[in-house]
Amino acid sequence: MSLESKPGFVYFACVSQQVSAMGDRGTSNHSEVTDFILVGFRVRPELHILLFLLFLLVYAMVLLGNVGMMAIIMTDPQLNTPMYFFLGNLSFIDLFYSSVIAPKALVSFWSQSKSISFAGCVTQLFLFTLFIVTEGFLLAAMAYDRFIAICNPLLYSVQMSAHLCAQLVAGSYFCGCASSVLQTSMTFTLSFCASRAIDHFYCDDRPLQRISCSDLYIHKKVSFFLCSIIILPTIIVIIVSYMYIVSTVLKIRSTEGRKKAFSTCSSHLGAVSVLYGAVSFMYLTPDRFPELSKVASLGYTLVTPMLNPLIYSLRNRDVTEALRKILEKKNT
Repeated sequence: MSLESKPGFVYFACVSQQVSAMGDRGTSNHSEVTDFILVGFRVRPELHILLFLLFLLVYAMVLLGNVGMMAIIMTDPQLNTPMYFFLGNLSFIDLFYSSVIAPKALVSFWSQSKSISFAGCVTQLFLFTLFIVTEGFLLAAMAYDRFIAICNPLLYSVQMSAHLCAQLVAGSYFCGCASSVLQTSMTFTLSFCASRAIDHFYCDDRPLQRISCSDLYIHKKVSFFLCSIIILPTIIVIIVSYMYIVSTVLKIRSTEGRKKAFSTCSSHLGAVSVLYGAVSFMYLTPDRFPELSKVASLGYTLVTPMLNPLIYSLRNRDVTEALRKILEKKNT
């Protein structure tokens, strides 16, 4: 069998030709870059249609689940509580950061063109970083909400006022925006003269570092610092909150009371585990395993936004009851 007849050769040859053509443009600094190539998953061309259908199915579930969750929360007056205010914002964030990634990935799977403009790459990294960091801080705020609800139930309505809830959500977006501005500006001041092919299905910091010919020492130090001040505080808030929650629940004498208290936290704990588990696995994966890193990144780009509405709707009696009322109204 000749080299040209091997499965996948035509696709990789096409990508190589695009990279070479782009490489003929100026290579001295990043300002001369007009576009990049998203290599995506290194699979046979005939499997691209399967990936397209899989991504399309998951993205459709993301849209349906999160839009549905927001609609239920906004239409049912009984869900006008701090917990559902946070949950509505969580669905909004999940919907938009998956929408930053999925449509471009679908286009890349379906068409021969794998390119993304320089401005498009900047926008994608900025928005994705904004929403993913905001979600981390929002999950910490939700952990604090559950802590107050279980450990200080009599003061819950006073301590978790509408004003405080709005401040916590606004603060989450502010931290996400500040982090995104720093990360994006730092990444795109690098020089990209080694290659234009981003070995990923979206523009992310690590794959962009691999094609840079700049000195990455300061960049990596600043990135590590940003990750530390983002991840550590949120993880600490979540862990400390649940330490107090577990301690309080164990003091409840009735089994039914303990079960009810834990059920109010199980959905949030599930969402936290899925997000942080996927992010940790992705960023702890060595650079020499880019395909494994791509699979891991699916966990928080598409799987987490798809699972969150399911976790909260299936495990939450209030949401299922509100959904039942809406369906009954439509049938009458």
